[in-house]
Amino acid sequence: MTSTVSRTQVELTNARARIVGEREGVLADLIVGVVRSGSAVGRTVATAARTLGGVVTPLGWSMLAVTVLALVAGYTLGWTEAVVAGWMAGALLAIASLYLAGRIAYDVGLTLPTNRVVVGDRAPGEVSVRNPARRRLPGVRVEIPVGAGLAEFAAPALASGEEHSDVFVVPTSRRGIVPIGPVRTVRADPVGLLRREMVWAESLDLFVHPRTIAIPSMSTGFVRDLEGAPTRDLTQSDVAFHALREYMPGDERRNIHWKSTAKTGSYMVRQFEETRRSHLLVALSLSEADYATEEEFELAVSATGSLGVRAMLDSRTVSVVASAETPQFAKRVLFSARRLSTVGRGRLLDDLAGVETAESALRLPELAQVASEDAAGTSIAFLLCGSTVTATQLRAAAAHFPLGVDVVAIVCDEGAVPTLRRVADLSVLTIGYLEDLQRSLAKRLAT
Repeated sequence: MTSTVSRTQVELTNARARIVGEREGVLADLIVGVVRSGSAVGRTVATAARTLGGVVTPLGWSMLAVTVLALVAGYTLGWTEAVVAGWMAGALLAIASLYLAGRIAYDVGLTLPTNRVVVGDRAPGEVSVRNPARRRLPGVRVEIPVGAGLAEFAAPALASGEEHSDVFVVPTSRRGIVPIGPVRTVRADPVGLLRREMVWAESLDLFVHPRTIAIPSMSTGFVRDLEGAPTRDLTQSDVAFHALREYMPGDERRNIHWKSTAKTGSYMVRQFEETRRSHLLVALSLSEADYATEEEFELAVSATGSLGVRAMLDSRTVSVVASAETPQFAKRVLFSARRLSTVGRGRLLDDLAGVETAESALRLPELAQVASEDAAGTSIAFLLCGSTVTATQLRAAAAHFPLGVDVVAIVCDEGAVPTLRRVADLSVLTIGYLEDLQRSLAKRLAT
């Protein structure tokens, strides 16, 4: 009897547990469903809000507010004029929405004849609009962001397969990297309540290079040994003769010295000292404190480009560095230099197109310290700065380079009379115009 009662109690307990579990499962499913539905509704509302926010202009929002307030106040207070004004504002919004109805299937393209120009040169661009549809498409306004500006065009209505193009000119009065695009078509009502944009073509970058000048070949006449600096490493073929030694298997026969071979009775070959090509270093200060005006900095950038390009044309090893900027969150000054590309003329000028001064960038003495540590085997170092750098700072910058390295400081002082002076082992060249760099280096090379 007791066993039967116990089994009954167990079965009742299990049944109650199943019922509670089923109720909890239904409740959990209900909660999950509510949460998922809420999330879906939230995403839908957020998407609609973003879409509506991208279509309605500030004037449109103002007109919508006038509509609601006027209708509420008019019907609440019995003010007929407010009711009329509210319905008129609503009618304007309804009419404006008709201008945005439908989808316009245009093919829009953006092209640049060249993406690299010199500052001051003409840089045209072309935007084309084509109708790929079988029906006639209405006209549309085309907008192209050009740097901080905006180019606008009105494309007419196009028949099927018809194309319309417009040419615009990018301002290149200042060196820099100008982003162009992306191209977008704009549909809006005449009043400006609603506006619908569609982005078509990708954006392009126009590199506005600094102006450079052709300076004399071998303008690095400050270097004493233009053929290279001899080292203690021995090689079988080079310029600097070292000594004679006996022939060993693997030596080239063209290096056999026949007169010595005849005297000694055994083959003797020439041995040479390996020479290294002159390594040029060009260091450009990006510190705001090193320049009195923006024009001085632009002159320094142009001089840097001229020196780097000339070194590349002479097939010399060249390194071009610029001051690194210390991040705002850093607790101490960041001693590093930004190395510009010297793979080719275009890559160097591309990098120079993007350099700008900064308050936290390394000043010339600190830049020279970092550059001297990274550029091993430097034969000559050009240091470029503005007129605010003192003679003491120039000497401190030159002191970071080891003996045997010719240091030339090029001080850019717009409008100044070009001068060349010696400060201890440092050559200080002051230029007022870019042409002064050409004349001064040619004169120094001739002496």
